[in-house]
Amino acid sequence: MTDQLWTSSATMAPQIESRPQDADELARGNESRPGLVTPRQKVEPLTKTIRIGAVSYLNSKPLVEDLSRLLPTADVSLDYPSHLADDLAAGRIDVGLIPSVEAFRNPDYEILSDACVATRGPVHSVKLYSRVPPGFIRTLALDEGSRTSAALARIMLHERFGVTPELRPLPLGKSVEHSDADAIVVIGDRAMKPVEQTFDTVWDLGEEWAEWTGLPFVFAMWVGRGNSVSDSDIVSGLTRSRDLGVSRLDQIAARESKKLGISMAAAEKYLKENLHFRLGSAERSGLRLFQELAVQLGIAPEGVDLVFRS
Repeated sequence: MTDQLWTSSATMAPQIESRPQDADELARGNESRPGLVTPRQKVEPLTKTIRIGAVSYLNSKPLVEDLSRLLPTADVSLDYPSHLADDLAAGRIDVGLIPSVEAFRNPDYEILSDACVATRGPVHSVKLYSRVPPGFIRTLALDEGSRTSAALARIMLHERFGVTPELRPLPLGKSVEHSDADAIVVIGDRAMKPVEQTFDTVWDLGEEWAEWTGLPFVFAMWVGRGNSVSDSDIVSGLTRSRDLGVSRLDQIAARESKKLGISMAAAEKYLKENLHFRLGSAERSGLRLFQELAVQLGIAPEGVDLVFRS
């Protein structure tokens, strides 16, 4: 933004002898001159800061690659998916990479970009561990960082085995060993690490969904309120960040694997083979089926249409 320059010329206006004026007189004299700032006028910021919340897990790193540089007017923060959903609902952020099930809850929400976290088979970072066969699950502990994976596990148990278990929380930072529930859902980076216990059944929920429905599953996507994100540059920035991240999967794997304590090969395989990051027609079909099943089970309200900005 450039400063506005004011110029004057003796040929354009007569010279008028000036005299000192106090602030009140200046304010009165300038009331009819809208272009002039007076001591009583409030200067409004010309650029609104957009608050963007993204997920802190490895699976979302390709969606936020250089995002702060691409959107210098944005305030970008990282958090757990469930926290981002709450922040968007409360208006503490304007755009969130939120669990897909949360997009079903508010008719004002729009899916802003075709950037997403999705899988077409095994996802490797969303697991259900069960100490008993699925049909005998009576208690289910749900990772407090998740909303979509929790809903997906409940839907799969209900639809395939007629099971509606009692729900319990699995606090953030706790592993499956900290719960005595029949089954436990764990997501994100900690789900990628081996567990010490032996379980009767271990589901990769992305794989279970794909085999059951024949469709991809979308775990998270960029969502905002339709009337609060009108700047097309914001939407473009989200997409460009994804495109850049996808072109740098090797670099992201090398950088993030050290932080997570996993091998670079494992991180690279996860990003390249277990995930994809574009919301295409098959992914939209998967989303609509997921919404339909969530509504039937009472997890999501009826009558909310999915709105895709792009």
